[in-house]
Amino acid sequence: MSSAQYPLESRPPSLAHLFLSRVEATPDGEAYRYPVATDHGAQGAEEWRSLTWAGTAERVKAIAAGLLTLGLRPEERVAISSSTRLEWILADLGVMCAGAAVTAVYPSTDAEETAYILADSGSRAIFVEDAVQLAKVAAHTDRLPALDHAILIDAEADLPRVEGVDVLTLADLEKRGAEHLRERPDLIDTTVGAIEREQLATLIYTSGTTGRPKGVRLVHDCWSYQGVAQEVSGLLRPDDVQFLWLPLSHVFGNALISGQVRTGSVIAVDGRVDRIVTNLPAVRPTVMASAPRIFEKVYNGIAARARAEGGVRYRIFLWAGQVARDYARTGQESLVATGRRTVPRWLTLRHAVADRLVYGRIRAAFGGELRGSASGSAALAPDIGYFFAGAGVPVLEGYGLTETSAAVTVNPAEDFRVGTVGRPLPGTEVRVAEDGELLLRGPGVMRGYHNLPERTAEVLESDGWFRTGDIGEVDKDGFVRITDRKKDLFKTSGGKYVAPTEIESRFKSVCPYVSNILVIGNGRNYCTALITLDESAVMPWAAAHGLGGRTYAEVVSSPEAHELVDGFVQRVNGDLQRWQTIKKFSVLPRDLDIEHGELTPSLKVKRPVVERGYAEVIEAMYEGAREA
Repeated sequence: MSSAQYPLESRPPSLAHLFLSRVEATPDGEAYRYPVATDHGAQGAEEWRSLTWAGTAERVKAIAAGLLTLGLRPEERVAISSSTRLEWILADLGVMCAGAAVTAVYPSTDAEETAYILADSGSRAIFVEDAVQLAKVAAHTDRLPALDHAILIDAEADLPRVEGVDVLTLADLEKRGAEHLRERPDLIDTTVGAIEREQLATLIYTSGTTGRPKGVRLVHDCWSYQGVAQEVSGLLRPDDVQFLWLPLSHVFGNALISGQVRTGSVIAVDGRVDRIVTNLPAVRPTVMASAPRIFEKVYNGIAARARAEGGVRYRIFLWAGQVARDYARTGQESLVATGRRTVPRWLTLRHAVADRLVYGRIRAAFGGELRGSASGSAALAPDIGYFFAGAGVPVLEGYGLTETSAAVTVNPAEDFRVGTVGRPLPGTEVRVAEDGELLLRGPGVMRGYHNLPERTAEVLESDGWFRTGDIGEVDKDGFVRITDRKKDLFKTSGGKYVAPTEIESRFKSVCPYVSNILVIGNGRNYCTALITLDESAVMPWAAAHGLGGRTYAEVVSSPEAHELVDGFVQRVNGDLQRWQTIKKFSVLPRDLDIEHGELTPSLKVKRPVVERGYAEVIEAMYEGAREA
């Protein structure tokens, strides 16, 4: 059914309703692809298998019925602690179709915080990927009086015992549910029919940079809205093949399921980050969602390989990269000015030559069929955005938060604008407060923080407007631009405001070796920076500059690496106001990572964590400081 026949205002109450409608409409259509190890060929060889919508429904209904046999009631919480894989989606849909609510738990979350989330949410059951995730539950059962059941996805010969918790396998749960459905074949249809819009569907805990994470309450209508809005906006189409590797415990990955169910498109799902490069040519996706850090790493990798080839090939790459940026920027400027994307003939001819020499290989690395890649969770450096746009791999930046069930704005594929996060999705309102803060209102906005009415009142107005904490602007064509996090803006001791994200983005645009950068300066008399280098990019550089044989830590601490980075710092400083310039910087001995708590699972930098961890390094950059 087209969006014209299916207006946004008449969306069904829940994702569960959308799912059952999808199964009825296209039962034999392909729904999911998933990798499995093969019994033949090389060790570690895999193949992709498919599941139809009817096959998906059979498993989802069995899971839902199995949960109901455990005594689950509407809105009671069932947690999922697993990496991104087919079973995560089946469990999620199963919980939805049982009328219960999902508590999303990152598999990287430690045992202490896992226990907090399970206790705060009051989860009665949990799907765990393996014995490692189950052990986190077992470590704190004394704090989890509501938790009765644990469902193990990857079964073992002997099920582990957990004090006070019934442990069963996913296969056992599905078997139990299938038997129950033979007695009551209409059970799930009846259960879904009773779901109301405002029932709790999902609790997603913000990763937070300080204090305990907050549980964001998303109701069934949030996901139904996401599904229909993604279709109406053209973000997803029925014939799309989507490669999904993002963590499904994150709201971005979670929302993509809604759009896929609504449109009936295909998802190829595999959350192993180390398999992305291998999977893309095998899946040949038409759409993919990602975080900016992935595109930065891809670009740095391409540039590093070209640099290693040297000579003519490297010069061709540099030339082609500039042509790509000029081509994309010129086309966008003409679109904004005249409403038509036009490029001078001489630039079009150069672009055609560069396409044959360079861009074709870049598109092939993404599978050759990609019409657009949605990017969110942080800003993408414009130069990198223009590069990929000119190479025929448009990165469609969007914007959203956990509190808005992911996307509220997105760049349309046919009218994307680098440097913006696109236009609001249908049904979502955006306005800018007097202090520049972006405010949002629409069906996707959360209904509050779980058990935290005072924190809810701080961000959610009585008339439905949500305070995002982001500084932004809206242009004459309705495109939204995010300029910084309100809480990240700082004032120097000289009284000058600095937007660190803007400076960081500029640095990433010019330095192909950077992994992460944090600009510091709140209450200080000048700005400094903590910088980490991308190992895959800097090590080939090191080998070519007399540092071969040294470890990564030895390379990044070398005078040569400091001099390399300083050149890019000075280049950025040349385009900044005096009070914005980076006066000193430190290259850290290792990259930031999730394991040390410095990055969220969506690869955002936790500024306070990093600043605390490297407090001595920061203070050393301000020793003996004079007024700047």
